[in-house]
Parts: sequence; structure tokens; C-alpha cells
Amino acid sequence: MPDSADLPIKLKVSGLTKYFPVKQGLLQRTSAYIKAVDGVDFSIKAGQTLGLVGESGCGKSTIARLLLRLHIPDSGAIEFEGKNMADLSKDEMKKIRREIQIVFQDPYGSLNPRMTIGETIEDGLRILGLTAAERKMKIIQLLDLVGLLPYMAGRYPHQFSGGQRQRVGIARALSVNPSLLLLDEPIAALDVSIQAQIINLFSDLQSQMGLSYLFISHNLNVVGHVSHMVAVMYLGKIMEYAKTEVIFDNPMHPYTKALLSASPEPDPKYKAKYYLKGDVPSPVDPPSGCRFQLRCPLVELDCCREDIPMVRISSDHIVRCWKV
Repeated sequence: MPDSADLPIKLKVSGLTKYFPVKQGLLQRTSAYIKAVDGVDFSIKAGQTLGLVGESGCGKSTIARLLLRLHIPDSGAIEFEGKNMADLSKDEMKKIRREIQIVFQDPYGSLNPRMTIGETIEDGLRILGLTAAERKMKIIQLLDLVGLLPYMAGRYPHQFSGGQRQRVGIARALSVNPSLLLLDEPIAALDVSIQAQIINLFSDLQSQMGLSYLFISHNLNVVGHVSHMVAVMYLGKIMEYAKTEVIFDNPMHPYTKALLSASPEPDPKYKAKYYLKGDVPSPVDPPSGCRFQLRCPLVELDCCREDIPMVRISSDHIVRCWKV
């Protein structure tokens, strides 16, 4: 396995921004904007995982939809294997969509209840131009890859458990031979014991197929088990971005420390000093200056006056706080 510094960059995001208009009145005029994603930068290397962690409503899932171009960014660049997606034609974008697939949080809601599992997976295989016999063989291979049996191809989604349905969702995503998977809270709806099985499955698939992952979660402990890099997000902005071991051994931002303190098995040295109070402010009217100021134990007057830039601690550690 090559050193991570030598790995090529699979996906690079620069200055990504997305505001959603809030319309009111009979004429549906725009009265405000929801600042869902506000100047986000990160990258994912080939065969590695970036964990994107934060509370609900901070913009994580919006980023996944922007990467798939289900939403069009207001500004910023998304580069996949060195190509800016904004410059691609419709046909070129179709090829990119085969390379980037998503696994959703709710496995049952993402499957058609009127289609058997085999038919669901076969939909993706038709794009590859395979014959009926080749598609049947590939379905069996994909089911085996995710730990399901061949006879299950004839079953419907309601005949599976939650963990099995998530395995089906993974098989469907893999059917078009992607190189990057967007995992949007893929274990949040599962029992704890099943969560561990799905995490191990993702790890095995990455080792076997060289897949890259964007792993979205609100659980920093889970992210720590699966990620090479971690981006901590709050109210549309990245607060801290570093290697996973750095985030856990030497967190710098108060929000990162608060998330560690809120973990089921917190480190006592963070538990004593950092905790989250109150709710996440509205993304329609975020605080001026630092987005985290209303909940930060270290807040000072300067934090309220102007936006805080990212401060580089080292080559692989940046923090949006000037009190580090």
C-alpha cells in the first residue's frame, strides 16, 4: 500500500457554497436564504475515507447532493479526478455519475417496494450493456460481495431486516462499478450490533476494490473507526480538518472537543471543560463572526465581529479558530 502522501486526489472541493431561497407571500418572493453550505474546502484521496461529522442541519447531506449535482452549487468548484464538474457536458456528467454513487440513511425508503432485490440491482447493470445471462451472474456476485445469498434476489424489500436492506443498497450502488461512494449516515437507522457489521463491510470493500468514501455521520466515534481524514462541520462551515488520529489525540476547536465530550465513552479531560449548550442557530440568520460563538465556552468580543479564517496548525491540520 503506497504512503498516503503519494496517493492521487480522487475528489477536491474548493469554496463550495449553496444557499436555498426562503419564499413567502402570495407572490412567493424571496425573503431570506438558508445558508446550507458556505465556503467548504476538502479533498479525498484514492482508496481513502473522509469522515464528515457534525450535528443535524449543519449541511452534511447537502454536500452529498452537491457532489452528485442533484443541487447546483452557487459558487465553488468540484473536481473529480482533476476534472471540474461544472465544465463537463451532459454525456460526460453521466459517466461521472457512474463513478460516484450514494448509499442512503434509510435503506427501506431508498428501495422500490414493488421491485424484487434482483430487479433493483439489475437496473444499474442495464447501463453497462450486459446480456441477461451476464446480469444474472453479476447480481449473484454482488449479493455475495455484500454478504447475501443468491436466492434472496427474488425477495422484496419488506422481507429483509434493516441491515440486510442496507446491504442491498450497497450492492445496488456497486452495480455500476463506482470508485467513490457517498455514505450518507449509512448506519444511523440500524441496531448497534448491525452497525458494526456494516462498518466492517465498508472496510472490506475498500480493501478489495480500492474504493474512496465520503462518510457522513453525526457520531464522531463511528467516524474515527472508518476514516483517514476528518472534517468537523458546523452551520455550513468546516471548523476543523485533520487526520483522524490528530482529531482524537489533539483536537483544537472547541466544537470538536465538545463532540468528543458528548461521545458515549468520552475522554474525561474533555468532559470536564467542553459541552454543548443550546441548539444550533438557524442557518437563515447565522451569527455574525464565528458561527460557533453562541455555544462556545471560549468566546470573546472579537469572535463576534468578523468571520474567522482557517488557521493552519500543520500540513495536515487546519482549524477555524484564532484561539488555538
